[in-house]
Amino acid sequence: MVSKQILEVLPEDADLRRADSLAREIFSDVANKWALLIIEALGEGTLRFSELRNEVEGISHKMLTQNLRMLERNGLADRKVYPTVPPRVEYTLTEPGRALRATVDAMCGWTRQYLGHIEDSRGRFDA
Repeated sequence: MVSKQILEVLPEDADLRRADSLAREIFSDVANKWALLIIEALGEGTLRFSELRNEVEGISHKMLTQNLRMLERNGLADRKVYPTVPPRVEYTLTEPGRALRATVDAMCGWTRQYLGHIEDSRGRFDA
């Protein structure tokens, strides 16, 4: 009952259950593996594009570019270009990005805590 009362006062854009809500669009943007890994890497501090690519093993140039643009568009990361040859570009989390990193850290902790359990469950399921 309490959650229904809370949802009734939320604007339509904040309701994740609505297919057309802005909240669902934002959730979809940030809840992908690459975005989460980039947020985790940037939580350690400002990084250049090549440093980020090294930190997030397995990400392609294209996927890193797309996710950084999405994080910048959503105001979660800042991009700073230095007028050098070749250009130097650095990325850092904004205040909302750092707040989201706390959630990402919690998810990483949850994964570490339950990794063995999940691995065992998969083994039983797949047998």
